[in-house]
Amino acid sequence: MISILVASGVSLLVALFCTPLFIRFLVRRNYGQFVRQDGPTAHFTKRGTPTMGGVVIIGATLIGVAASMAVAQRLPSATALLSLYLMAGLGVVGFADDFTKIRKQRSLGLTPRAKIIGQGFVGITFAALALQFPNANWRTPASMRISFLRDTNLDLAFAGATVGLILFVIWANFLITAWSNAVNLTDGLDGLATGVSLVVFLGYVLLGIWQLNQSCQRFAVAGPRCYEVRDPQDIAIVAAAVVGACFGFLWWNASPAKIFMGDTGSLALGGALAALSILSRTQILAAIIGGMFVIIVMSDIIQIGFFKMTRRRVFKMAPLHHHFELSGWGEVTIVIRFWLIAGLFAALGMGIFYAEWVVS
Repeated sequence: MISILVASGVSLLVALFCTPLFIRFLVRRNYGQFVRQDGPTAHFTKRGTPTMGGVVIIGATLIGVAASMAVAQRLPSATALLSLYLMAGLGVVGFADDFTKIRKQRSLGLTPRAKIIGQGFVGITFAALALQFPNANWRTPASMRISFLRDTNLDLAFAGATVGLILFVIWANFLITAWSNAVNLTDGLDGLATGVSLVVFLGYVLLGIWQLNQSCQRFAVAGPRCYEVRDPQDIAIVAAAVVGACFGFLWWNASPAKIFMGDTGSLALGGALAALSILSRTQILAAIIGGMFVIIVMSDIIQIGFFKMTRRRVFKMAPLHHHFELSGWGEVTIVIRFWLIAGLFAALGMGIFYAEWVVS
């Protein structure tokens, strides 16, 4: 527990005190946000606000995890390293996208092809490595089974290990793409994506602690309720570091935002969420814990699909938070209410997770 508290505390302090320094650095170089021309007119005032704040979130998370490992006097597990690799790797892709926007003075960054190549490289290497590194109990960070509250009987290796590896890489990259895009779409109002992420990762802190206490590796004779997760403690530590980083960054990202996380932050947070869902064997449950992200993605899908079929719109503007913005809701009102809904989804997900353990 001390390691988890150190991870969150250190990352919080780093994000809280380093963000204003990074803001000054960005302002001196005119590294400001470019606003989409078809967005709400109220957003035009945000043009020029420093962006790429995800650099602080990633840095604070890495430092928080490192401090936690130093206190515990051990090296990070494969699970921790893979989670941080996916988070930082997608953050680099997002940074390249943000920097391209600034350099070319436009709201569009990397070409879709370049973005897909970057995300694909990081995602494929993560997926391939996640099936390696068995520990002393022969457990690897990930498995080839589809998971809900734990691994199910849906085995991707039904036709052999090679087919299983290919299908797992495809499945893992679907999750990585889905979550990174979900956080990216949510990052449309001051503090919205940061606050929702904080709530979701807090859920994963609690989930990791519970899996640690009920780990199959802690008992000489494993019961039917234990969890076959390789490194549950490090899942909780990484999640706690992300929570602290988001908390410290939110101090400066709340309305009126002094800095935006940019694609650097949204892709990194989406990658971290995808990694934790895969490595904790809760791939489907993550869609409930992160239900606010799912709703925002679905609003965009519904809007695009319905418009292509009927040439009419369901919402005044997608994603969903812009619909409420154009309906007259204040930005702070939307953000706080979406935070509350995110909290309800996270509580529901954790309730389902605990209920399965009780009744199984």
